Amino acid sequence: MKRMFRRRFIGRFGLLALATSLLAVVGCRPEDGGEDGADAAKPKVALIMKSLANEFFVTMAAAAEDHQEQHQADYELIVNGIKNESDLAQQVALVDQMIGVGVDAIVIAPADSKALVPALARARDGGVHVVNIDNRLDADVLGEYDLVVPFIGPNNRKGAREAALFAFEQLPDGANVVILEGVTTAQNAIDRRMGFEDAVAASGANLVTKQSAAWDQTKAAEVTAAILVSHPETQLILAANDNMALGAASAVSFADLDHDVAIVGFDNISAVHPLLKDGRILATVEQYGDQFAVNGIELALDMIKGQSELVDRETPLVVISQADLEDQNEQSTTQ
Repeated sequence: MKRMFRRRFIGRFGLLALATSLLAVVGCRPEDGGEDGADAAKPKVALIMKSLANEFFVTMAAAAEDHQEQHQADYELIVNGIKNESDLAQQVALVDQMIGVGVDAIVIAPADSKALVPALARARDGGVHVVNIDNRLDADVLGEYDLVVPFIGPNNRKGAREAALFAFEQLPDGANVVILEGVTTAQNAIDRRMGFEDAVAASGANLVTKQSAAWDQTKAAEVTAAILVSHPETQLILAANDNMALGAASAVSFADLDHDVAIVGFDNISAVHPLLKDGRILATVEQYGDQFAVNGIELALDMIKGQSELVDRETPLVVISQADLEDQNEQSTTQ
C-alpha cells in the first residue's frame, strides 16, 4: 500500500552560517524601533537547536523565521544552534546566554536528554518558559529537578519500527542487519534503536551488530566501512538519521560486495531523495520536522500568556519510499 506524502522544504542553506556565529536575532530591527515603545513589550522567544550543519535543523530554523516574519507584531525570535551534535557544553552555554539576555521562553531540541536538564532548570528558576522539541528530555532527570517541560515530537520508536518492517518486506527471511545509532544518550536515538530492534525481533532477522555514528555522515561512512569488512554478509543497514544513511550509502558504494545492501534512514531530508529514487536508500521517515519549531514557538507564546497546560503533543510521521516520491512527482505534474 502506498503511503501519502506531503512535504514543504525550505532551501535556506545560508543558515549554515549560524553554525559559526551561533546567534541570529529575528524581529528586532533598528528601523522597527529596537527595544523602545511597543517592541519592548513583545515577548522574546529563543530557539535552540542541535547541529546547524544538519539540513533537518536548517529547515527547522527557516520555518521558524518564516513564522516570525508573519507574526512580527507578536514576538521576537532568537535563533541559535551548535556546530555538531556532540557539543553539549556549547548548547548549555547557549541556554545560559538566553537566560542572561532575558528571553521569555526557550524552545529547545536538546543534543543530550540528560545533560541539558540542569541548565533548563536554571531557566525555569529565572522565570523562563521552556518547550522541548525533537529529542525528549529524560523523565527521571526532570523528576530529580522537579521540572515539568512539555514535549512536542513524534513517537520515534514507532517510526523506526515501521521503517524497518517496510525494509524486511523487501528482503529474504533471516536477513543480516546492522543498526547505526545516533548519540547514545539522546532519547530519540535510544527510541529509534529500540524501534529497529523491535522490528528485528518481530521479523526473525539476524542483528549482526549495532554501533553509534553519533548522527554524523562522515563517521557513519567510516563505521560502516569497518563493519562491512568484518561482516560482508550484511544485507540491511538501519540508520537512526538520514545523515548516517548517506554515510552508509557512501561506504556501501566503495565496498567490494557480491550483493546489494538495503539502507533505511530517518528524517526525510532532501539530500536522500536522489538515493531513494535510484534505490541506494530504501526508505526514510518523514516526521515533519520543519513544523517542530513552529509548534514549539506557538506553545511557548501560549504559555507566556498563561493559556496552555504543560502537556506533551505527539506529532505525525510516515515512512517514505521510492513510490512515495514518484507519487509526489505525479501530483506536482498534474497540478
